[in-house]
Amino acid sequence: MQSRCIIRFINLIAGAVFLFFFIFKGVCPALTLTDHHQRCIVFDKPFQRIISLYGAHTENLYCLGLEDQIVGISINDTLPQNAAEKQRFSYHDDPEKFLAFAPDLVLIRPMIDNGYPELVQRLEKSGITVVSLQPFDINEMYDDWRTLGLLTGKTEAAGKMIREFKEKTDHIRSLTRHLYAKKKVYFEAIHTKMKTFTKGAMPIFVLETAGGINIASDAVASRDTNIAGYGKEQLLSKAPEIDVFLAQSGVMNSVSLEEIKNEPGFNIIKAIKNNQAYLIDENIIFRPVPRLYQGMVTVGRILYPDIFTEKNLNKEME
Repeated sequence: MQSRCIIRFINLIAGAVFLFFFIFKGVCPALTLTDHHQRCIVFDKPFQRIISLYGAHTENLYCLGLEDQIVGISINDTLPQNAAEKQRFSYHDDPEKFLAFAPDLVLIRPMIDNGYPELVQRLEKSGITVVSLQPFDINEMYDDWRTLGLLTGKTEAAGKMIREFKEKTDHIRSLTRHLYAKKKVYFEAIHTKMKTFTKGAMPIFVLETAGGINIASDAVASRDTNIAGYGKEQLLSKAPEIDVFLAQSGVMNSVSLEEIKNEPGFNIIKAIKNNQAYLIDENIIFRPVPRLYQGMVTVGRILYPDIFTEKNLNKEME
């Protein structure tokens, strides 16, 4: 936790220095940043040829207006739709494929750093800057957006992206701020392994912003992740309190509502008995991108349909 705070502080200071010299000196001095792998990144001008190996990075780059600087994306990227024409890359690819497209920056996440160090080392030995980013909570998400802005010369766009997201988040919170009794929710991460999300994880941020109460706030991750085991006995001990059962749906949790409803023992869960179980697309509640707002609205409409109306939601635009 202390190291993440240091990273956040360094990013903020670096951003201030970057802007100062850009505005008052007309040039950009060398900057030093530290990524999530404790890698030291030194650069004196924005990167221009970027390969992104993580869908969230790709989406955030597009939000920053960097479509022309992206020369490649992950083979699994589906959003934004206009990224479909970009060259596809995988961390399984031979390093020579990367080198053929002459990137000056390759964006990855810690999983790639840990699982494919040979690829990372080969790219770095070839003079390519590799940056590993993946936030564990909402504040780190803002830090990563700022870092992307610094790396690409889009500090103003990154600041605007953060401000607009925070404004939307504040508006969502205001809709349920004065509710006397908020709904208690269990948010499933992986059904087959009986896992939920830990405090601070993006889906829990989405849930709590929309006015829900995380019934599994006592979940503790066994490793340095935002997912934790939550055994059936532990879950069923809270069965009478669970108003709504949410489950992320996608690659990480390929489950159906029927599987959830027919899970042995789940018939005593209040939400299951009252037909209040729902699947939520993992892409709108898990990825650290502005689209998390869609997740907040989706969850809000499930929990409080009378409050999350188009009229109330559109007030934020007035």
